[in-house]
Amino acid sequence: MALRHIEAFNSVIRLGTMTGAAVALHTSQPQVSRLIGQLEAIVQFKLFERNGSRLKPTLEGLRFHNEVRKTFEGLASLEAAAANIRAFGTQRLSVAAMPRLAGGPMARVVASFKLAHPRVLVAVHSGDAQTVHRWVQSGFCDAGLAMLYDEQADAKDLQVEVLHRANFVVVLPPDHPLARLRVVHARDLDGHALVAAVQGSSLRQRCDRLLAEAGATCTITAEANLGATVCALVAAGVGIGLINPLAAQDELRQAKLQVRPFLPETSMSVALLYPTQVEQHRLVQTFARSARGALRREFARLVTVPTGG
Repeated sequence: MALRHIEAFNSVIRLGTMTGAAVALHTSQPQVSRLIGQLEAIVQFKLFERNGSRLKPTLEGLRFHNEVRKTFEGLASLEAAAANIRAFGTQRLSVAAMPRLAGGPMARVVASFKLAHPRVLVAVHSGDAQTVHRWVQSGFCDAGLAMLYDEQADAKDLQVEVLHRANFVVVLPPDHPLARLRVVHARDLDGHALVAAVQGSSLRQRCDRLLAEAGATCTITAEANLGATVCALVAAGVGIGLINPLAAQDELRQAKLQVRPFLPETSMSVALLYPTQVEQHRLVQTFARSARGALRREFARLVTVPTGG
């Protein structure tokens, strides 16, 4: 018994004639008749009573078709399952992002992705840089979005796809003496109070190196691991801050702080991170394509700080 026998039998039952079944199956009436005859020989009972051109199923034929119908329903469910798999139905995607990115860019990336794939459950996990890297590296999260200050050291044992680069900026209280400058150089920070990144972080190590090379000595008045906290401390008059422009974006928009370009130009990167040990599955690849477009649109809207001078 072959599938072509069952297709011919099912079509004759539905349409009532060999000719109608032949049209539906894109074959000839003699071929359908031959298949029905072969099927009757296989099952060893009559499937139809012939009445001219019309065919009436026998009782055995009707009972047999009841089982055939179940088979075709099963095939339909397989087609539905395939469509569900194509659309990532009921799948779960876990992504990680640093807080500044999770609450803004990543949230908009997920919203854009969900428009195209509404049935995918996306879990967003937020943590500091080390935590995001650990989650992605271990496979707990399928992908991550992070700010990198030293790509080789910050993203060790991870696949890194850089989406955007930007230079550091200095955030100042409105009445700070350095606010008179159009561009703040590392040497200009000498003698000023500084709200620094936490000791041991990549950003702190990089800032310490820049200040040392410029011969600038600052008084560290506070430490913070989030750019938003640095901005809040600067706004409170605790000191000045050297941060990435994404962290200063909201403050710049609200005009709560003065923001100046920093020299020498020192860049940070926003990157998608993936585990190195695991080949990216189709869902992650699709999410990454959506993320690239959404994030590039996001970065294009950033307020820019003029350089030079």
